[in-house]
Amino acid sequence: MAVAENLLAPMKDTDHREVAGVVMDIAAVGDCRVKRVVYPAGFRWSKNMKPLVKTDLCMHAHVGFLAHGQIHMEFADGCVKEFRAPQVVAIEPGHDGWVVGDQPAVLIEFDFADETADRVGLPPLHSH
Repeated sequence: MAVAENLLAPMKDTDHREVAGVVMDIAAVGDCRVKRVVYPAGFRWSKNMKPLVKTDLCMHAHVGFLAHGQIHMEFADGCVKEFRAPQVVAIEPGHDGWVVGDQPAVLIEFDFADETADRVGLPPLHSH
């Protein structure tokens, strides 16, 4: 299924950024940032972002709604989470992740910078 054209359309009144092939449109709403994040087909955190952030795993929490595509998460303890649109997403810090298939993944994310996990009640690091 192709991505709906309006899901990728330019967004008015947002901060537009592109990092390692990931396209982000960010709007501040009170203490929260609402972000549309487009991960391209073939994106993998450990391949594309790790060289930039210099941590072994992504240490940011992700909370939101996967509007298009499919993503796969793996944690240091071997735990796996998979998300397929349409689906709510809650991903604890301490993961590698990648886009599954030949379509981009579009995530509508609610973000509190370094405080996201704490503010939404997720653990500071994935564990069982």
